[in-house]
Amino acid sequence: MVDTQQTITIPLRPSFWNPKTASALGILIALGLAAYQAGLGRPGAELINWGGWPQLQEFLAASLRPDLSPEFVSLMGRAALVTLAYAVLGTACSIGLGLVGGLLCSAVWWQTVLPGNASGLRRSLWLGVRGLLAFPRAIHELIWGLVLLQVLGLNPMVGVLAIAIPFGAIVAKVFSEILDETPPEPLHALLNAGTPPLIALIYGLLPQALPNLLSYTFYRFECSLRASAVLGIIGAGGLGYEIFLSLQSLRYGQLWTGFYTLIILNGAVDAWSALVRRRMGFTSRLDINRQPGRKPGDRARLAAKAPRQDTFLRLSWIGAVLAVPLSWWWLRLDVAVLWSARTQRLLGELLSTGWPPLPTGAEIVNLAQLAWLTVAMSMVAIALASLGGILFSLPAAQNFWLPGGLLHPVGQRDRAAWIAFTVLGFSRLVLLVSRAIPAPIWALVLLFVLFPGVLPGALALALHNFGILGRLMAEVNENLDDRPVRALSALGASPSAVVAYGILPQNLGRFLAYSLYRWEVCLRETVIVGLVGAGGLGRLLTEQISSFDYSGVMVTLAVFVVLTFGVDAVSQRLRAVLRE
Repeated sequence: MVDTQQTITIPLRPSFWNPKTASALGILIALGLAAYQAGLGRPGAELINWGGWPQLQEFLAASLRPDLSPEFVSLMGRAALVTLAYAVLGTACSIGLGLVGGLLCSAVWWQTVLPGNASGLRRSLWLGVRGLLAFPRAIHELIWGLVLLQVLGLNPMVGVLAIAIPFGAIVAKVFSEILDETPPEPLHALLNAGTPPLIALIYGLLPQALPNLLSYTFYRFECSLRASAVLGIIGAGGLGYEIFLSLQSLRYGQLWTGFYTLIILNGAVDAWSALVRRRMGFTSRLDINRQPGRKPGDRARLAAKAPRQDTFLRLSWIGAVLAVPLSWWWLRLDVAVLWSARTQRLLGELLSTGWPPLPTGAEIVNLAQLAWLTVAMSMVAIALASLGGILFSLPAAQNFWLPGGLLHPVGQRDRAAWIAFTVLGFSRLVLLVSRAIPAPIWALVLLFVLFPGVLPGALALALHNFGILGRLMAEVNENLDDRPVRALSALGASPSAVVAYGILPQNLGRFLAYSLYRWEVCLRETVIVGLVGAGGLGRLLTEQISSFDYSGVMVTLAVFVVLTFGVDAVSQRLRAVLRE
């Protein structure tokens, strides 16, 4: 007798309590504590300085009457060239350092040069190089500038090195991750054929990774431009220096001229970078947390197999090559200052004065309190920036409301097409202005109407990072798989339903990954808003530097490095959860 009964397996309902829900609950609790620390919802917290409103109104009114005198416009033009020169040289040096450091701190390099059973030695060398590069990237470029200023004085090398040192370490970390995520099959084939390891890496790995390396280089250049503007605050020259002087002297007309110059410069670099990347087939500035099933940079590699060698690309590469010696000449750099007797003497005095750092018990307690304020500031900032970035990433994406876009399918009446173009232009302008103005300048403006503390620093960082996140998230929206969205539209779904069920489910993971990545950067940036009085460890660091307390400076920097490592570890863990 044959048993015809079949066993039906009913799939178990997934558990509500999993790593993603646990992480989400932890994030909400931490954000609630951070917001309370910032004064939001705390009874009796005095946040708004009503006496500063007339000054803020005067500042805003000056936006309609900037100083356009020929002398001042000429001064702004020269300052813009200085800012651009710092960015060019800082990027060139950081990419050079990043290529070498990225190779040395990539796992694939040590697996190639030390094959076989030397896994312990490989891991020790790999961890040693990564640990060595972790320290310079944990300290903000403005702090590097302040330290170098004590040694080199008012020298243009300060601005270049302040960008090159931390950015070189950051580039090395990102480049190593790109190399480790590149398919290794061609590399292994060359190694098995007896090719020397370095030659095998150059011909088997780099051609595949090159699109992502170049794409990130463009993004790093944009970051260098913003960093060079920030360095002007400490006297390195350029647009940041002129803007800071105008703000200190309350010359709001000149201040807005500087703002407009900075916005135009950032907009021009952003447009050039986007056009070059598009013509070379690169889909985004930053490529993290791609969806499973597609290797990093697949689309970019496919598009870059036969890049269009048009006149614009040739002129761009020629201009990029010539920009380095021209920037060197414009800044009149003298590398001999790095090993001069005066530099060696000042460096020796700085190290001898600051070592050994011996904090007292009261100082440790104070540092712990300020460290929590710093973390709270970064958390509130990145939460606000992420929310604003997600909202603005929709109208700032070209493939949404324009005719033929996801929310405006072909065949619909185009009588309101001009509205879509207006919304797109306005959204991108808001994001450009937000990221073009440095966070310390935003903090100084907010301190017109807010009392010093966590809140003005968090809002300043949120405004600056909102522009960066919004632009990155808009690129994610432009590169999404539009088939589910088109299907929903064809079934008659409303625009809100298309966004809620077709767009956000695909892109929310990468949105959160970008936010976590910027959180690491945001923590470093808390120092620069603290330098202008917004609170946290940055404010303490300012007091210590102004009083030549180099021992205290080293202790504060050590605490900040530990914080950065902690946030980096948490961020990496949360990004790994998002990939699951």
